Amino acid sequence: MKLERLMTITILLLNRKRVQAQELADQLEVSLRTIYRDLDSLGQAGIPIVSYTGMEGGYEIMDSFRLDRQLLSFDELTTLSTALRGLESTKAYNRSNMDLLLSKVGAMVAQAEQGRTGEGDRIHVDFTPWKNSIDDQSRYDLLRQAVNERRLIRFNYTSRSGDEQTREVEPLTLVLKNYAWYLHGYCRLRDDLRIFKLTRIRELSIQAETFIRRAESLAQLSDRFEAPELNEPNAGIPVVLQFKASVAVSVMDRFDEKSIERLPDGQLIVRTTYLSEHWLIRSVLQYRTEAIVLEPADIALKVKQAALDIARQYGALE
Repeated sequence: MKLERLMTITILLLNRKRVQAQELADQLEVSLRTIYRDLDSLGQAGIPIVSYTGMEGGYEIMDSFRLDRQLLSFDELTTLSTALRGLESTKAYNRSNMDLLLSKVGAMVAQAEQGRTGEGDRIHVDFTPWKNSIDDQSRYDLLRQAVNERRLIRFNYTSRSGDEQTREVEPLTLVLKNYAWYLHGYCRLRDDLRIFKLTRIRELSIQAETFIRRAESLAQLSDRFEAPELNEPNAGIPVVLQFKASVAVSVMDRFDEKSIERLPDGQLIVRTTYLSEHWLIRSVLQYRTEAIVLEPADIALKVKQAALDIARQYGALE
């Protein structure tokens, strides 16, 4: 912990004109006496720290002592800080550790560039899921522990088709993808690498058994996230949809602008591709009577049949 404090103090002093001892003590959550000892240790290590008394007093590093700030530009530091604050919003990492990391990154912004720091504040990244509970936090913490300690985990998992099975998995890494957390791991039931969405994991437990991490790189694991290219043969289902003007905003949020054709009466024609028939039908039904499938005809009939099935389900209420 002392080495980490000394590094943090050094970075702060290198990138700010002057820092008061009490500010360092508050930020690092230690006593003033500890800060004074740390400053003395830095001086003995050859870092030229000078002190100033009075209301504007404090500690600073002599101007002759410089850190090569070309390692990261101001824009790069701002981007890094913004990304970290977005990750902080997921609450998947220990708050105190994240605060310390953010403090270190923020301290790396040079004094000469501090007049521009407001530019970074204009961008805020928030990955906080709508569903974000204490149970979610506990699941993150357990999985991070298992990944770090290379411990086998066991849990019940609900597949996309709704089947639930008990899985034993060698956890490899956690990934934030499209506002949701996923676990990459080697599933012993399937005898292969698999990706698990954290919200579908239940009754998670860490086992005593450890494992030797498999040789797959992060890039190889990430490749399993990639959807087939839509321009490849049989990669998806091309469809033409027509939407009423009343749902124009939703259509603009969901579909690429290049795929949207606007009609004079305010309705919209969308030409797009779905990777599965299941998701296509569900997507259209969300719009109830405000969307219709124009092409292909067989998909239009399947949407109609799904709507009739729904109507029959409620027939007993009449």
